[in-house]
Amino acid sequence: MTENEKQYWSIDELLELTETVQEDELEYKGKSIRFQWCELSESEEPKFLTDLEDMTEEEKNLHYVEVGKQRTSEMMKKAHKMNPDGPSLHEAWEKLPSTLKYQITNVMMGAKEDSSPNL
Repeated sequence: MTENEKQYWSIDELLELTETVQEDELEYKGKSIRFQWCELSESEEPKFLTDLEDMTEEEKNLHYVEVGKQRTSEMMKKAHKMNPDGPSLHEAWEKLPSTLKYQITNVMMGAKEDSSPNL
């Protein structure tokens, strides 16, 4: 296959993402940390019933931050349930440094394709 040739997901591969624990690691302040998560299906996503139209931009941003926190927590909780012996951060998550949590969340949410140690 050439570099420019597109690859496509099969439906089975996409469905498997919500049933497979994923692991990654990144470097944080000179040491590596491993973590795990599992993708959520729509029915597993945290529900937030709120009317965003009446919110200020600042309130909307705070709302989205909270949604992201809950989603990350659910992804880690699901992975821990499926693989309790894996590198779970779920129980310690709230006590971790916020800069580390931000980097881990970026990896989990796909905002960062690879977790190179040049963070």
